[in-house]
Amino acid sequence: MSQQGYVATPPYSQSQPGIGLSPPHYGHYGDPSHAASPPGLMKPPGPLGTATPGGMLPPGPPPPGTHQFGQNGAHASGHPPQRFPGLPPVNNVAPSYAPYSSSTPSAYPRPVSTSSVTHLGNQLNAMQINNYASYGPQMAGAPLSYPGGFPGGPAQMAGPPQPQKKLDPDSIPSPIQVIENDRATRGGQVYATNTRGQIPPLVTTDCVIQDEGNASPRYIRCTAYCFPCTSDMAKQAQIPLAAVIKPFATIPSNESPLYVVNHGEDGPVRCNRCKAYMCPFMQFIEGGRRYQCGFCSCVNDVPPFYFQHLDHTGRRLDRYEKPELSLGSYEYVATLDYCRKNKPPNPPAFIFMIDVSYSNVKNGLVKLVCEELKTVLEKLPKEEQEETSGIRVGFITYNKALHFFNVKSNLAQPQMMVVTDVGEVFVPLLDGFLVNYQESQSVIHNLLDQIPEMFADCNENETVFAPVIQAGMEALKAADCPGKLFIFHSSLPTAEAPGKLRNRDDKKLVNTDKEKILFQPQTNVYESLAKDCVAHGCSVTLFLFPSQYVDVASLGLVPLLTGGTLYKYNSFQMHLDSQQFLNDLRNDIQKKIGFDAIMRVRTSTGFRATDFFGGVFMNNTTDVEMAAIDCDKAVTVEFKHDDKLSEDSGALIQCAVLYTTIGGQRRLRIHNLGLNCSSQLADLYKSCETDALINFFAKSAFKAVLHQPLKVIREILVNQTAHMLACYRKNCASPSAASQLILPDSMKVLPVYMNCLLKSCVLLSRPEISTDERMFQRQLVMTMGVADSQLFFYPQLLPIHTLDVKSSTLPAAIRCSESRLSEEGIFLLANGLNMFLWLGVSSPPEVIQGIFNVPSFAHINTDTTLLPEVESPYSQKLRLIMSIILQKRPYSMKLTIVKQREQPEMFFRQFLVEDKGLHGGSSYVDFLCCVHKEICQLLN
Repeated sequence: MSQQGYVATPPYSQSQPGIGLSPPHYGHYGDPSHAASPPGLMKPPGPLGTATPGGMLPPGPPPPGTHQFGQNGAHASGHPPQRFPGLPPVNNVAPSYAPYSSSTPSAYPRPVSTSSVTHLGNQLNAMQINNYASYGPQMAGAPLSYPGGFPGGPAQMAGPPQPQKKLDPDSIPSPIQVIENDRATRGGQVYATNTRGQIPPLVTTDCVIQDEGNASPRYIRCTAYCFPCTSDMAKQAQIPLAAVIKPFATIPSNESPLYVVNHGEDGPVRCNRCKAYMCPFMQFIEGGRRYQCGFCSCVNDVPPFYFQHLDHTGRRLDRYEKPELSLGSYEYVATLDYCRKNKPPNPPAFIFMIDVSYSNVKNGLVKLVCEELKTVLEKLPKEEQEETSGIRVGFITYNKALHFFNVKSNLAQPQMMVVTDVGEVFVPLLDGFLVNYQESQSVIHNLLDQIPEMFADCNENETVFAPVIQAGMEALKAADCPGKLFIFHSSLPTAEAPGKLRNRDDKKLVNTDKEKILFQPQTNVYESLAKDCVAHGCSVTLFLFPSQYVDVASLGLVPLLTGGTLYKYNSFQMHLDSQQFLNDLRNDIQKKIGFDAIMRVRTSTGFRATDFFGGVFMNNTTDVEMAAIDCDKAVTVEFKHDDKLSEDSGALIQCAVLYTTIGGQRRLRIHNLGLNCSSQLADLYKSCETDALINFFAKSAFKAVLHQPLKVIREILVNQTAHMLACYRKNCASPSAASQLILPDSMKVLPVYMNCLLKSCVLLSRPEISTDERMFQRQLVMTMGVADSQLFFYPQLLPIHTLDVKSSTLPAAIRCSESRLSEEGIFLLANGLNMFLWLGVSSPPEVIQGIFNVPSFAHINTDTTLLPEVESPYSQKLRLIMSIILQKRPYSMKLTIVKQREQPEMFFRQFLVEDKGLHGGSSYVDFLCCVHKEICQLLN
């Protein structure tokens, strides 16, 4: 029996021609001259990938009435597809994603109907979930024809034009509803990872994860948990097959930490052929004397120290006593073979590097940093069993020259050594530069008190930057240890030195094919510097305090490629921004982190890892090298078929990260995940995870901005969205009128999220967003995990005026649209980078009194970035909600208070992502129409 999802007949009954894009450029995400297909964006051989027997629609116009779809009519068991009430007629569609600027006329065609169509009265009623009947009769009509074969030709009108009709936003899929439904069915439960290919709860659902043989979704999430068996199927569906891996993800206290396996001098047991590590996918045979590798099928001898008898089912008697045989994730203590120069590593060091140019001293930033370092140095990360941290610390200040400080514990006063030759940086002292904080505490405090005074009369405003990183790296190299540089910097490095930059912020390049130049570093100095840093285990974290253009595309490259983090505080003001900066600094220093890391992703036969996206450096095609990796960094890995996959053995992934701990121990962290495989497209679509797909699309698009015009990238994204959905429609959904939009259940919010990505300031320039801000956001997204990218593209919007102050839970979120706000309401919006409290003009006075301790709306001071600590239940509840949101995120968000109908509201409104953009960018409703037309055109 064929199942139908949500169904409605739209105002027009025939399939419409595609959106008015110029013919999509499917080319390489890179040099447009390449004929190869882009990573993650396959070149479709036909209208929908490879034609399969009985698969493609015949050429020529569709018959009137409903389209038939070949044999595969019935929808696979499981969730029904989603069918949506009619989309509005073509003539009220938003501007296209092609020229994409508010001034250009609409690039969508405005075709005229060639058949008069009866309109349904109730077609815009809200959708009824699981109502499998069609809404109203199916209507037949002649297909639309265009003289000249393209939309917008001089068509003859054969009937009255269709009246304008808007689609009801409540009748299209709601991200909030999807999130709430998943929370209702899976929230608060135990999710056990004992089944291959099972789909985990969404990232927005709180649950307890129990490792029973596959890695927790906190460590690995996939775009699909059932891979297609053949590359032809993969090309046909065009769904990227990828994993988002966050090897050091934070695990909540109610879940068990990773076990550490120590085989002493023998080291980890590994397959002789493919070098995969012992894991639950290995099959023991011959009474336990040998095992067959789950990845390459090679049969290996079991080392004598590792032998154990098998039970009557052929499994080892000790499998539940060994983490590597029963768990998806665990660690091995590495032997000397895994260490540089075959000797144990030294514990890492932290070097603090402060820009002491005139403006930084005058605005109080130097003093703020020095004062805060006294506090954070007390909280240096340490191994759980250790009493004090093994990390050594060092200090450098700089402007045009570099100043190194000797803070050896036996000195009465710190000593300064100046290096003025910034062309050839050397480290003027070894003994006394990197010290144990506990031993040298008094000398260090002395230094931190003296630095602001020492440079109080310094009028030097020019700075260097590349030599600062070079100096830090040389110091770590001389000490033979990995480490991290914390750089506090505020201006474009214009002083004569390697890495000197000029202001090249040219607004005339925006919206042209040359816009990509703005995303590329200005000089290759920084890339080669990053390469050297990775080779020596030197990670760079940069705190930027710019008051004007600083060329983030160049300065941010070293932090990105060395596994560091970039923080940016525009036009830093002490009284407004210091709290956000201090929170970020404290969090960064205390993060769970691994140093001098190499990651390798192994797969079972039939597919392999082909592309890596993130803050990664690669000297070859398989090893991802990272100077450091912390709990917030994720690497997105794309897989491609190199043979057939079998439904029986599935698709296995093993991620191994070799790294040095905070205490200087070399370890291997292993994550294993088993996925299903199927020869049915319906199984692939059922197993997709939209949040992971958007993470992949964002990273592949943001990588492509270095080489491709943005317009081309946007077209590819729109086109691939339509391809994925059209393939589902054609191969998995039951027959229905072409005019219905049918979405797979797992992807019903893909269009809204994809539209958010297309409207992001990286892919779509906006006059009020600086070039540096666009580069900054691009860099952030490149290292995001799935939970962070989900919130970034679709912010959380919470009603505060209806708070139940007695309840301990967060209020239910609402959709990100202006239509959901009310004059009487107060709303909190957060996207991981920004936080806003929006106040309606008629906000209840008692709530305003409770939160701000002022009598009315007019008395609220919108300049403050911190809520006053009022003892009212409203204030306490709101501050609790804000702290819960902040706790889970890598960046501390500065609060902006926005009053309805005041100027700053314009900035707030760009986060209402379901609405039409102020400077181009479709609303969700319009984008859905655009995708629907593209699907109809593909199916024709």
